Formats: sequence, structure tokens, C-alpha cells
Amino acid sequence: MARIGYARVSTTDQSLDLQIDALKQAQCERIFRDDGISAIAKKRPGFEKVLGSLKSGDTLVLWKMDRAFRSLRHALDVLEEFETRGIDFLVLTEGIDTTTPMGRCFFQIRNAFSELERSLISERTKAGMEAARKRGKAIGRPASLTPEQISDAKRRKSAGEEMAVIAAQSGVSERTLYRAVNGC
Repeated sequence: MARIGYARVSTTDQSLDLQIDALKQAQCERIFRDDGISAIAKKRPGFEKVLGSLKSGDTLVLWKMDRAFRSLRHALDVLEEFETRGIDFLVLTEGIDTTTPMGRCFFQIRNAFSELERSLISERTKAGMEAARKRGKAIGRPASLTPEQISDAKRRKSAGEEMAVIAAQSGVSERTLYRAVNGC
């Protein structure tokens, strides 16, 4: 009959402090965490550990719903597993408490909106990138080598110089140099 918390942030420059403080205030005995891991990541060690540690009668406590679930389907699958195992679920900021019928209903509705929000963000991002491409903007990481450096590397390679030496002097990896020289 323990309260066990889970906290997650997507990037390492974000802080878990707000979530941890709220989970401690909610009297969580243990808190598992994932720092710098996206919600959609296949491997989330902290989340996997918290799921493995929960026993019948325990309550999983989250600061916010989107900290734990990749999709509505994932959330519903986990909730179904919790019901089978006798595990309760509490979300502090959204007032979700799955020990009640209204809490279960709100859980499902909230997750549907979270999934919608992620889909809309993804759609807007893709549309913005496509619009930028059409305007001639380069999308993605800047080139590591200038056209002059690539020409020099091709000349040096033709002269028999080793790619490892050229790469080291150019300040890039051999793989990057090979891609640039071969036009990949």
C-alpha cells in the first residue's frame, strides 16, 4: 500500500525539481525518474522500473499525465494492467484518481486530448519545415565542411593521403569525410 512517484523531463536542460517536490508533498515513498528522455522513447528505464516495482494496493503518482504515456493506447493498456493487478493511479495536476468511475473516465478523455496535442504539434512542425524548404532554407544540421574543404579532401585523397589523416586535420570523423567526399 505504497505511494510511488514517477517524474520525467524530455531534455537534459529541463529540471525535475517541480515534479519531485510535488511527488514528495504527495507523500510518495519512492520516486523513479527519467531525465532527458522523450515520452515516445521505446526505452524509458525509470518508467520500466516503476512499473516493475508496483504491487497490488500501491498507487502510482504522477505530477502530470503526459509525463508517463506515449499515446492514448499506451495509457489505456497500462490502466487496464493496473486494474488487473489492483494498482491505483493518481495525477496531481489533473485531479485524476482511478479509484472512482469519474476518475477513470477523465483519465481516458485527458489522454485522448494529450495524443491529439502531440499529433497537432508534429503536423505543425512538419508543415513549417516544408514551408521553409520551399523558401530555400536548409533544414537540419549545418554542413561540417565547406565546399573548399571537400575539394581539398578529394584532391588529397586522389594523391593517396589516408582519409583518417585528412579527417583528423579537418576536425571531422572519417565517416563524415567519406560522406562529404562521396556526395552522400
